[in-house]
Amino acid sequence: MSPGDAARLLLLAGLWGGSFAFMRVAVPALGPLWLAFSRVALAFIALFALSLARRSVPPLLAHWRGYLMIGTVNSALPFALFCFAEQYISASAAAILNATSPFFGALVSALWLGEALTLRKLSGMTLGLAGVVVLVGWQPEPLSGMMLWATLACLGAALCYGVGSVYVKRRLAAVPSASVALYSQLAAAVVLAPALCFVPMPDPLTPLVAANVLALALASTALAYLLYFRLIATIGPARALTVTFLIPLFGVYGAFFFSASHSPRTRFPAAPSSLSARGSRPASGRVWSGRTDVRRVPPRDRVPVRAARDSVAASADKRRCISPALPANNAA
Repeated sequence: MSPGDAARLLLLAGLWGGSFAFMRVAVPALGPLWLAFSRVALAFIALFALSLARRSVPPLLAHWRGYLMIGTVNSALPFALFCFAEQYISASAAAILNATSPFFGALVSALWLGEALTLRKLSGMTLGLAGVVVLVGWQPEPLSGMMLWATLACLGAALCYGVGSVYVKRRLAAVPSASVALYSQLAAAVVLAPALCFVPMPDPLTPLVAANVLALALASTALAYLLYFRLIATIGPARALTVTFLIPLFGVYGAFFFSASHSPRTRFPAAPSSLSARGSRPASGRVWSGRTDVRRVPPRDRVPVRAARDSVAASADKRRCISPALPANNAA
């Protein structure tokens, strides 16, 4: 991998890692479908404006079937699934589950392209999937039904990314990456638009939500897909998908710093992330390790503020209930 591709991979990891925090903030206000549609529609507008500024709008009809396929599998479905999931699980959990994309990509490559599943690849899958098992099973509260559906939605989105990356390499290898990025977002918007008729209109957005939607569309989608499809063309789908091993690092700490996730799961991200990162070695030749140290978590995050405030209020109510009885006892 050249230094330029390595820089693109790292930048892409940061852009997509931040997307989980952006979704976590925006999805309660817009809902999954409206947020996914806004993301792809705004991304298409930005990319189309960029093409107009460059005076190089690519043709649409020559590869419209491929654009429709990749827009559906690589944008519309996974975006909607992740938006649904982040209503019930933390941003860091969604980012770590997204790290299973290379494993699905390897399976799709084996079934579709006939690439061998070597022992090295299988060991990487085992480590990565072990990280997912640790993440899903090690929870401070019982795994509810909706959390289970949210986990399955994230895995379904990861499967979509695996299929999409192989499809681009197989059917759209000769198409410029800018064209794929542009028209895949248009196709995703067309696919999502009919579903909006069955969900209520969102309320007016606050400045914070609007800023997160714009960041999600412009940075984590428009710019990110320019980088992503360029990487697929230069280093291949398998190595391009290793970006998802880096995404949890940005997703976890993005959720921490921006307070996008209030779940206790965010405090213990390193164990499953470490296992998933070690699983990247067979695909990329590099390994990133992590270590959990609970003592590094700030005390204010280990004790929920609301619980402390409720405890103080309960103590005050108890004193008010006891204090009127004191004068009566003295009088007696």
